[in-house]
Amino acid sequence: SVIYPSLGLVSIGFEDDELRQATCRAFNDYHADLYREHARWLTPAAIIPMQSPEEAIAELDHAVGELGMKVVMMAGSVRRPLPAAERISPEAGKLAFWIDTLGLDSVYDYDPVWARCVELGVCPTFHSGSQGWGARRSVTSFVYNHTGHFAAAGEATCKSLFLGGVTRRFPQLRYAFLEGGVAWGCSLFADLLGHWEKRNRDALRTNDPARLDRDALVRLFREYGDPPLVAKLQDLIDGAGVRGDQVDDDYPLDEFAACGIEGPQDVHDLFVPSFYFGCEADDPLNAWAFDTRTNPFGAKLRALFGSDIGHWDVRDMREVVEEAWELVEEGLLSEDDFRAFTFENPVHFWTALRPDFFDGTSVESAARALRSSS
Repeated sequence: SVIYPSLGLVSIGFEDDELRQATCRAFNDYHADLYREHARWLTPAAIIPMQSPEEAIAELDHAVGELGMKVVMMAGSVRRPLPAAERISPEAGKLAFWIDTLGLDSVYDYDPVWARCVELGVCPTFHSGSQGWGARRSVTSFVYNHTGHFAAAGEATCKSLFLGGVTRRFPQLRYAFLEGGVAWGCSLFADLLGHWEKRNRDALRTNDPARLDRDALVRLFREYGDPPLVAKLQDLIDGAGVRGDQVDDDYPLDEFAACGIEGPQDVHDLFVPSFYFGCEADDPLNAWAFDTRTNPFGAKLRALFGSDIGHWDVRDMREVVEEAWELVEEGLLSEDDFRAFTFENPVHFWTALRPDFFDGTSVESAARALRSSS
């Protein structure tokens, strides 16, 4: 089993730089030592703060390069105070923030982090929440704030990495998002494909304001429009976004330029093999990952089984795998899909950059057999 920490989520989110770096370093030192004699059965995840590329690389080098840890859990986003609010007071900056999702529009270039992951042979796994973002600020209901928040955080980072071109520049990496399920991944894949089909650079020309015959439009409005409309006609024309000179010729209209999408197949190829989705046993929507009738291109998304043992929603750890199997009993997953969910997908993820990941573990022979047959 790969062991992920709960308290580690707190450490990577501390706002104070010295406290965050010190607690992450201590946490990794402690876990590396604690689990070393149990390496045949348990592999701990190092926690990697992502406030800056330099900070992330420093802890990667320590945890992986020096301690020999094989798994990294990264923050998938960073809350950054709005400069205008911070100028008012530090407290205002804590309340008025924006979400840096490490790819698109990030304040930093995180490519050196992804490059160091490749060099060290570790694939990023992200675990961040979104409680406190947007409408997730109920002061009376944990359930309101908690429902769907891991999925929302994972989607934000996944979409940012994709549109920011990270999977294009680092195709050898695999990226996993923990505890949010896979339903949001299926939805995002279909939605990105739909957006590209309707908003790629060539498709946008269909709605190019310069192609509008404004004189003919005014003539038709005057002839057939209602009197109140005709009376405000020029205001409506000026305010309706139909002026052909509103966008400069060199304006970057291609929002898919960073990932180099030239056709629908590129969306599939840069999304499906790259992203993995951590799922809990009791989520019935785990089956969506394997629904080739619904997913575009008949794709199967890479769902990863996670037990969530240790959290309040797992009352009896003996029942977790049995609960996941219920999807097979209900005819929503085949036995082959269940094997992919609980074994094959994890093996492919962890060995993508480190073929010997499972050497010395209790599943070494099974993992080797799978890799040799793939």
